[in-house]
Amino acid sequence: MASAEVYILGQKYILKGEEPEDYIKELALYVDKKLQEIQRSAPMANQAKTAILAALGIADELFKLKEAHESLTKNIETSTDDLSKILD
Repeated sequence: MASAEVYILGQKYILKGEEPEDYIKELALYVDKKLQEIQRSAPMANQAKTAILAALGIADELFKLKEAHESLTKNIETSTDDLSKILD
């Protein structure tokens, strides 16, 4: 189990997980960046609202990537089927 010391919005956290320390730090850096972007665009928002807005933004990215992945998978399956028919 890896452990990493990270800073998010200036606060120190010790995170533990199954992934390597560098990966944990990369995740924390990404979250910190998203939170800072929200703070810059809505400086009056409290930390809870900032966290919710950042979480929604990250969820939006995830959903769009999942959709793109599913579309690519379907395209690959269709192309594989087409090639298989040509080769038969």
